Amino acid sequence: MEIYIVRHGETVWNKEGRLQGSTDISLSDAGRELARITGKELENTVIDKIYSSPLSRAYETACLIRGHRNIEIIKDERLKEVCFGYLEGQVMDEMKANPDSHFQNFFEAPDKYVPDEKGEKLEDLCRRTAAFMNEVIIPQASKLQRVMIVGHGAMNKSIMCYVKGHGIDKLWSGGLQKNCNVIIVDYTDGKFTVLEEEKVYY
Repeated sequence: MEIYIVRHGETVWNKEGRLQGSTDISLSDAGRELARITGKELENTVIDKIYSSPLSRAYETACLIRGHRNIEIIKDERLKEVCFGYLEGQVMDEMKANPDSHFQNFFEAPDKYVPDEKGEKLEDLCRRTAAFMNEVIIPQASKLQRVMIVGHGAMNKSIMCYVKGHGIDKLWSGGLQKNCNVIIVDYTDGKFTVLEEEKVYY
């Protein structure tokens, strides 16, 4: 089975460099276009099921990639982006420059990242996405040719921690996905093989 792991299209907050997290921000027109192009390029690729974060930027991306095809899109709460609590909506570069910000270490040393009291620990993010993989994806490996997961920057990377067997210290291995970037993973005989980490169709 192949697994296509897709980051949502661009949003206005992406363009402004704002932290989104669990805040439900819609795609921008440019983000919709990226998703449409990606869908057009993948229209002859067999996809049995699409799993999506319930946040609108991911779900709309999934719908636009699916296009006219009759493919079921299943929302799963475990695919939501990590919650940043009070930091959501703030400009990332400003937080990186502030040594007192809870955002310190998120990218450079994720194993040392400490969220604010309303935020979610990366350990909890990895735990819920691993549960999704174990309970939803892996049991279908012998039945499906290809599935797609449409989600978010940190959430998708937590899935890749599961795939690669990495700890949180290597959360950003392979780099942050671009909008509508597709990671392609093969799962055969109980083993994951990363085929592509930086595939874009636009």
